[in-house]
Amino acid sequence: MPTPPSFIESLVPYQAGKPIEELAREKGLTKISKLASNENPMGASPNSLEIIHKNYSEIHRYPDMNGFNLKKEIADFHGISMDRVVLGSGSEGVMTYIAKAFLSVGDEVVTSANSFIGFYIIAKASGANLILIGPTKDQRFDMDRLTNEIGPKTKLVYLANPNNPTGTMITKKEFEQLLEKLPPTTLLIVDEAYVEYAEKEKEYPNSLNYNLDNLITLRTFSKAYGLAGLRVGYGISTKEIVTTLSKVKPPFEPNLLGQMAACEAIKDQNFIKRVLKENKAQYEKLFTYLTDKGLAPIPSFTNFVTLPTKSKVNSDWLFSNLLNEGVIIRKLDANRMSDFVRISIGLESEMNHFYEAFNKLYPQFETMLKGS
Repeated sequence: MPTPPSFIESLVPYQAGKPIEELAREKGLTKISKLASNENPMGASPNSLEIIHKNYSEIHRYPDMNGFNLKKEIADFHGISMDRVVLGSGSEGVMTYIAKAFLSVGDEVVTSANSFIGFYIIAKASGANLILIGPTKDQRFDMDRLTNEIGPKTKLVYLANPNNPTGTMITKKEFEQLLEKLPPTTLLIVDEAYVEYAEKEKEYPNSLNYNLDNLITLRTFSKAYGLAGLRVGYGISTKEIVTTLSKVKPPFEPNLLGQMAACEAIKDQNFIKRVLKENKAQYEKLFTYLTDKGLAPIPSFTNFVTLPTKSKVNSDWLFSNLLNEGVIIRKLDANRMSDFVRISIGLESEMNHFYEAFNKLYPQFETMLKGS
């Protein structure tokens, strides 16, 4: 059979959170709470669901290749021109366009070692030399080391802000210090998949507020907007960069219903306000619950909490035993954070299921932690 390049052979496929259907098959459980994939447990805007229902019979038609209506809604929402918007199948789709358009074998890419695994795969699949800067002791981006690593040979820098899987935030001061060092020939990707949860924070540097010719901001409808199953994302940059990305973009992304649903989603900001209010309430309850048990969750600016477990053995035990109780959380082995687990924030009923299961397991888990 044909042989792929060595940098493709060495890749490990992306590992998604365990599906509800898979756990139901394996365990025969009927009560399952999925707290593994940072999805919006409140679902999508009713307006998005309505437009899908009205147009599902049109799925034999190709979508608008240029995504005019969705680009217009995005441009109007952000107060920019439409020619600065590129659409994709999720923000990962736009990442793939960037890699195709700008990365060649051997190009230097700089990012943090505790960030989004999907980007690592995309960069490595282009044959790029991926330089990962270790995090600080509190699992934040080490922005001093990362900034010092950037040089004239750096082709691309990737920042996820807030970051997945840690939930941490890069501050305005840290971001602006990086911008001072960034060469004009280096492309900066700022992945703001969780921006809705963080943008009201005083120290959050919304990258759309910075006018740079070598910056591209990524956004998604998969998180706060609740359209993960339809795979819709977008990038905002200069007209010139968007034109370049359009040359490598597949012709019919995002899909027909995804474009329609996203148009309605971005217009329904009242729904987003309700989502953020509920997320904040459940986050505070979860964070307090974990800290009251003497644990040390990482403060998060997202819709999930990452919890240190002290060892891979402890992470594996907690993950497996919560599965037995019908609760799905996320192990972080692929991120080289095997001594952590990630807990997505669900509905109140789902979180109560988690608390019930965790309370049952905690005496033994506490003993394991003390022995680690």
